[in-house]
Amino acid sequence: MPRLPWPVRVAPALLLGLLLLLHARITGRGGVGNLVENFLPWLGLGIPVLLTGALCRRSAAALVALLLPAGVWLSLFGGLLLDKSGPGGDLTLISHNVGAANPDPAGTAVALAASGADVLALEEITPTAKPVYEKALARAYPHHTVQGTVGLWSRLPLADTRPVDIDLDAGPLAGTIPAADKASYQRALRATVTTGRGPLTVYVAHLGSVRVLPRNGFWTDSRDRGARALAEAVAADESERLVVLGDLNGTMDDRAFAGLTSGLVSAQEVAGNGFGFTFPAMFPVTRIDHVLVRGVEPERSWVLPATGSDHLPVGATITT
Repeated sequence: MPRLPWPVRVAPALLLGLLLLLHARITGRGGVGNLVENFLPWLGLGIPVLLTGALCRRSAAALVALLLPAGVWLSLFGGLLLDKSGPGGDLTLISHNVGAANPDPAGTAVALAASGADVLALEEITPTAKPVYEKALARAYPHHTVQGTVGLWSRLPLADTRPVDIDLDAGPLAGTIPAADKASYQRALRATVTTGRGPLTVYVAHLGSVRVLPRNGFWTDSRDRGARALAEAVAADESERLVVLGDLNGTMDDRAFAGLTSGLVSAQEVAGNGFGFTFPAMFPVTRIDHVLVRGVEPERSWVLPATGSDHLPVGATITT
């Protein structure tokens, strides 16, 4: 194997390290920065590849250069590799994008009810599937509300239920939804769960999808508008104890969620075990389904087995 100059041998490792370290500086044009941030953990796969090359070439310089990407990756994601779950908690919440194309909504409802959760948040509920979920969950969850395509089922009483405007009919859908039909397109709600320790405010949200478009690249405009609107609603909410459940169509590393993460904590990051990837269900590569909290303590966070949806459900137990 020919001997390469040392700058050439160390350059790949240094570039990978800088990419991990300075990902927030990557241009947002064409959604490039968002795309990188949604798959940021996977950049770590470059480390063993470069390590193999350095060992084959017996290059001490290349090995030393690998300390940069390895150190940055561990600082960003090393904590997720630890099991941070605990035995405490008094309220269990589950969020699931049940999938508009789900062939077995009744089976999905039964599986979710069997989890023993106190509160269920469902996203992407179709008009056809809505009565199926209502019937299948009625016995275990006597209190529920559905606003458009999102719903909340609870063993505990609900109050102050209302839709939340997250501006999803802007962009490509602007002007295409009749005013009389907008309620059926609603994709966020707010409700108060009456717990034994006082009221808990719950938001359920399904932000706009992202698209890869020939002219626009990684298109996130609708999702980003929804993220800003949701962050503004949560920031303005004076509730001391609050959770956000839902399919946000992005990871918490994505710069679009800076407004949310400035005031909320991810249950997975605080009390999870592993990365908790949720999408796609057949081979999860990213976590776009979340439980975010404020004023309560996450004790455990996990991903549930697959249902008929293309997303995996996520759960968290909290101390209220």
